[in-house]
Amino acid sequence: MAEKIFVGRRKTSVARVILKNGNGKITVNNKEFEEFFPQLLSREDILLPFKLTETEGKYDVQVNVKGGGTTGQAQSVRLGIARALVEINPDYRAKLKTEGLLTRDPRMVERKKYGQPKARKRFQFSKR
Repeated sequence: MAEKIFVGRRKTSVARVILKNGNGKITVNNKEFEEFFPQLLSREDILLPFKLTETEGKYDVQVNVKGGGTTGQAQSVRLGIARALVEINPDYRAKLKTEGLLTRDPRMVERKKYGQPKARKRFQFSKR
């Protein structure tokens, strides 16, 4: 079977995920999973699809992620893993869908408007 790449996105982060049968080794940008995501919360976020589908330690994950910050990258990886698991076994879809792991978070940074210092902040109004 040819390797299939699954894409996960969040804010400006894009993660390309490849799932293979293995023993649970996760590599992110050719680094160890724990080294790339030092925050425990980010690591738990990424492992959530495996916990819900009870497939921890069954697949090796190879991830290439770029853009955004650590939280956005972690959540984009999570979406990519969830999509890959559904492709492997469609029965996982119900569990992942109820937890909201198959939904791409549409929230993006609002653009800065002209005549203002930020997106919504205004310069101080002066009557005289």
